[in-house]
Amino acid sequence: LRDRTQAAFDCLRLVWQELVVELSRKLTPLDSTVVIEYRSINDMEFHIRFSGDLLVFVMHSNVVTFPDDYGPMPSKYVEADFRRRFFGHIMAYNFMADSIKYQRLNDPGYLVGRLLVNINNHYFLEGVQQLELPDNDMSDNLITPDTMKLFVESAMIAAVNNDLIAPPLPEIQKISVKQKLENQQVSR
Repeated sequence: LRDRTQAAFDCLRLVWQELVVELSRKLTPLDSTVVIEYRSINDMEFHIRFSGDLLVFVMHSNVVTFPDDYGPMPSKYVEADFRRRFFGHIMAYNFMADSIKYQRLNDPGYLVGRLLVNINNHYFLEGVQQLELPDNDMSDNLITPDTMKLFVESAMIAAVNNDLIAPPLPEIQKISVKQKLENQQVSR
């Protein structure tokens, strides 16, 4: 199952690299301030930066399962083969690009999507409403470059449409000296 998840992650990585080249070629002549970058962190993580957003894709090393009533579990497809109850998973998080650049450790990131991969190389995709997910019948959802491109494009749209949420005033009214010093270092 890890090999299937790694193959899906590598497919996502390749789709992103191609999309970054394509978008950069199209957008840079129109607006040179729009930055689209791909950055490999390691075998299990890569980042895509576009303008102020940063999408972080992380492949988890663990295999997971879920309660019988969650997501794909009650489907006939999963019930037909016990091995289909186990999944590798890939998470897509949205951060403000500057949060990572300046190592603002308290800035939040938000999950925009999770891709679950099973032993048959089928997937179940869940995430924020803006992902505009297709019919999520795992029996029909095979990992291909086209389906991974759909996930990638949907994650970008969700990131752009979901402006990152600032904390409510009561949560930031009081700060420690450490937080103040960290903020001072960031502003340099």
